[in-house]
Amino acid sequence: MYHISFFSISLCCCFFFLLIPTENFSTVTAISADIINQTCRKCADESHVFSYDLCTTSLQTVPVSHVANLQGLALIAMELALNNASNTLLIIQNLLTSNESQDPFAVVCLKDCLQLYSDGIRTLVDAVGAFLGEQYDNANIWLSAVMQASDTCEEGFKEKEGEVLPSPLTNENYNLFQLCDIALCIGHLLTLDSTMLMRSSAT
Repeated sequence: MYHISFFSISLCCCFFFLLIPTENFSTVTAISADIINQTCRKCADESHVFSYDLCTTSLQTVPVSHVANLQGLALIAMELALNNASNTLLIIQNLLTSNESQDPFAVVCLKDCLQLYSDGIRTLVDAVGAFLGEQYDNANIWLSAVMQASDTCEEGFKEKEGEVLPSPLTNENYNLFQLCDIALCIGHLLTLDSTMLMRSSAT
């Protein structure tokens, strides 16, 4: 229902991808790897919660990332976040419908996460639309909201009085947070570049 495929988002991303002559592809692949590494390193240097390793491995596993510029990398990260959120929604639904006996408090937490992820998917779609319209500030606000939702889902399992329940969604929540953080950091970089360009033009 909410899923957006790599094919569909790639059509939107085409405006941001670099056009590379075939004979120069090996050179450009190396340059693109440098862009990914440099971007991930810059983001990691500015935030103690940002994962450089997850950033590089996630982006480099997507073929189109090797011909993408900064905007393209951010959109790829958002597509990965959408896929993560869609898959996590299915995991939550399966956990809620499984025949295994579950702690009633855990069921409440899972239902909360179900709502958080349902809303988060819609918010990510809005963030993609805002980003494509170069409304980076709006995209950043929505990405931040999704990151907060993943935190809220994870923290919910720790709120049982006298006991800390193990969250069955720790990896999914972490990955969603990090993927959104990649796009958020790039959005901040693009906003900063736009601001500097406007100031330069005004002088």
